[in-house]
Amino acid sequence: MAAGQDPARSGALMAAGQNVATDPAASAEEPAPTPPAEEPVHTPPGGTARSGPYWAWTGLGLLVVLVLAALTRILEQNVPAWAEGSAVEDVAAAVEYPVYAILLGLLGNVAVTRLGLHDRIAAAFRTEFFIKTGLVLLGASINLAVIASAAGPALAQAVLLISGVFLFTWWLAGRLGLDDKLRALLASAVSICGVSAAITAAGAVRARREQLAYTASLVIVFALPSIFILPWLADLLGLSNAVAGAWIGGNIDTTAAVTAAGALAGEEALQIASIVKVTQNALMGVVAVALTAYFTLRVERRPGAARPGVGELWRRFPKFVLGFVAASVIATWYLDAAGADGKATIAVVNDLRVWFLILAFVSIGLEVRVASIREAGWRPVTVFAGATVFNLALALGLASLFFHDFVA
Repeated sequence: MAAGQDPARSGALMAAGQNVATDPAASAEEPAPTPPAEEPVHTPPGGTARSGPYWAWTGLGLLVVLVLAALTRILEQNVPAWAEGSAVEDVAAAVEYPVYAILLGLLGNVAVTRLGLHDRIAAAFRTEFFIKTGLVLLGASINLAVIASAAGPALAQAVLLISGVFLFTWWLAGRLGLDDKLRALLASAVSICGVSAAITAAGAVRARREQLAYTASLVIVFALPSIFILPWLADLLGLSNAVAGAWIGGNIDTTAAVTAAGALAGEEALQIASIVKVTQNALMGVVAVALTAYFTLRVERRPGAARPGVGELWRRFPKFVLGFVAASVIATWYLDAAGADGKATIAVVNDLRVWFLILAFVSIGLEVRVASIREAGWRPVTVFAGATVFNLALALGLASLFFHDFVA
């Protein structure tokens, strides 16, 4: 061994048979090997060279994602039938596809990690692409004309509820010392529409995937019992159908869970709950703009740096939100023009949206680093639970105020 050479580094070089660039000197004396001449190399614009094996491993990874997504769809569509007549029939009917997708993604994560394949196929876990595409398609299920013409009270409730719950959650998370990006995800999820809002916020503040996975898991854990608890409480409190529906729609964090709870509360309650939830969903873009501006101008701005201009805000703004709004406008126009025949087309779009979101949740499970989630500890759970209780109280007051004499 040459004098002054690091023994650990020397051993690593001997074991790997290639350069490990731990310092500039090492890079200079032992240049990195180049791909063989016969190996096809693809160089994307502004990127680094990607070899044939890279694409082969990526293709294998995509196959893993697609298989897990297909299994998710099978479970989503068949578990309620399999559980019919059993003690878990109601729970099985209420479980949504994000639960199956994330769980299967986590199991797949363990399997490919044990096999030593995780890092090789990780390029196929296109969480961001799948999520953004799914959310753009989600816009097609939101009819802005219906909201504008029949949901004045829902809009008033949504604005006040989102503002109040978001600010309370942001304050509570700050008191417990959570990272600003995780604060934004938790506040958005509780105050607007669960996983979809968390995804939108993650794009605006550039949150880590582990933070998004943690938030999505909390949304699912809290939403499932709410399906049964809120209709029971509404009946116990003697709420009218309209107030009960507005309360359910303003509290439960996923649209499917709102639908399930509203159905338990009655047909009129279901209609009001759906309008309230859709109204809150439509305000995701507003929150995305606000978060983009806040993080650009305040949180990530260095002391003494020039004030970011409109160009920086545009660069940071999650562009898929514009696609979300555009899809909503187009779907609204199309349904008005096509009438009943247009519903079949929108149903196809909604099914495609579910597929993309399943791919996204599977990818989240595959990308999760358990150590990073464990590091978050009990504080996010405390924040989410506290914000949920606050949401329950504030939403009940607003629903009673705006819907106490509502006639459908």
